[in-house]
Amino acid sequence: MAEVQTTAQANDIAGHEYLAFKLGSEEYGIDILKVQEIRGYEAVTRIANAPEFIKGVINLRGIIIPVVDMRIKFNLGSPVYDQFTVVIILNISGRIVGMVVDSVSDVTTLTPEQVKPAPEMGTAFSSDYMIGLGTIDERMLILVNIDKLMSSPEMGLMEQLAA
Repeated sequence: MAEVQTTAQANDIAGHEYLAFKLGSEEYGIDILKVQEIRGYEAVTRIANAPEFIKGVINLRGIIIPVVDMRIKFNLGSPVYDQFTVVIILNISGRIVGMVVDSVSDVTTLTPEQVKPAPEMGTAFSSDYMIGLGTIDERMLILVNIDKLMSSPEMGLMEQLAA
């Protein structure tokens, strides 16, 4: 059961800048401060016995980093790699991770009024990893707590951070 978002939490996350990206027909947003860089998709080196959503690893200026395909992770159909496909390089608690998305839209600043609590739904994307929904005119961004998602045990990418 996800806890109900408090006003303090809403104020804490709003007024922040989010990098908007697409997976299928949906738009997601992550805290821009977690983004180190954005790169075009390039071939990855597969690692034997890795979960399907971990595409493999790439060498980023001498650092070997895991690359997660978010479309596979969220069960959003088969990924298609084209000229719009990008890898968002994230810095999560000092650990560098790549995240493959269909495309990147823009950077958006959200005010407290534009962030709504996420509804509780039985989806492939657990509401535990959702901050809420950002509304910008007719657009809606699914705001992802990328720290919590990437450090979750199911991702297996990093040791659990001490609480």
